[in-house]
Amino acid sequence: MNETNRQRKVAQIIQEDFAELFRKQSAESPQQFMITVSDVKVTADLSIAKIYLSIFPSEYRTAIMKEIETNKSQYRNFIGKKMAKQVRIIPELYFFLDTTLDDVEKIEKELRGEGDNPIL
Repeated sequence: MNETNRQRKVAQIIQEDFAELFRKQSAESPQQFMITVSDVKVTADLSIAKIYLSIFPSEYRTAIMKEIETNKSQYRNFIGKKMAKQVRIIPELYFFLDTTLDDVEKIEKELRGEGDNPIL
């Protein structure tokens, strides 16, 4: 199932706007953390947007994801204002933690023999 140009465009707008928002939030926070919007997938009817986030350092992940979940309606409001002219329906937002880089790091460590169960 291929994404339409419209899906890609909406996903790109969401990704760019949230990247900017999270960059500002982390810059204003007393804690030193970084949130990266690694991917956005939008359903064919544009009603749902799945937003994948990488959060570093990892000890902040749970708290940040909880805070994002708590403020989901405000984030939807934010994106609604940004996208008002492009779409009729503002998509429901679902945030997911992207651990791809952790997985890559873990595999690299195991390949170097530094993991819990080194490869023979």
